[in-house]
Formats: sequence, C-alpha cells, structure tokens
Amino acid sequence: MDNKNFAIGILSTTAIILFVGLTVIHTRPAPVLADGMTVRGGDYEMTVGALDQTDEELVYIIDSGQQRMIAYRFNTNSERIEIAAGMDLANLRDQANTNQPPVSRKSRRRP
Repeated sequence: MDNKNFAIGILSTTAIILFVGLTVIHTRPAPVLADGMTVRGGDYEMTVGALDQTDEELVYIIDSGQQRMIAYRFNTNSERIEIAAGMDLANLRDQANTNQPPVSRKSRRRP
C-alpha cells in the first residue's frame, strides 16, 4: 500500500466520522423553552410570563366568556400553586377607554 492510498483511506474515514457527528447533532430535538407560549381552547387562553421584581414566573389564564383573568404562581416553600392575582377584564377595558385623552380635530387635518 502506497502513501496515496493510505492518505485517501484516512481522509475518507475522517469524513465519515464527521458526517455521523453532524447527523447526530442535527437530529437531536431542540431544547424546550416555556417563554412566550400561548394555548387556546374554547373560551380559555393560557400563556406564561415573568415578573422581574420578584424573579418568578406566572401562568395567566383568560376566560373570554366571563371576561376574567387569573394569574397563578408556584410557591417553592409550600410546593403549591397559588393564585397571584385576578382581575375583571371588562372593567379594565372600560377604565382604559375613559382615561384616553380626546383626539383633537387639528391632528386629523391634512397640511
């Protein structure tokens, strides 16, 4: 066996090993991230979020039929899921509509 055939054999073996490694890396599933996930079913919508002040993650469940939202958090001390907050979305929407400043007619005119 001469040097040329030996070099071709080593390069072919290296190429096969690299190809197998590349295939293994690309066939692995992507890591699971829970940030920004939203699920809908019927009148319900569920999404996740985080509070930067307390460094905790919350699960928000919105009931469209009742116009209510409840936020749940996991208490690590008692290992239980607790209600963090609940609010009436209809009242919130009404407050947002009444607190908006009126649009002046001057801003609607074209120059």
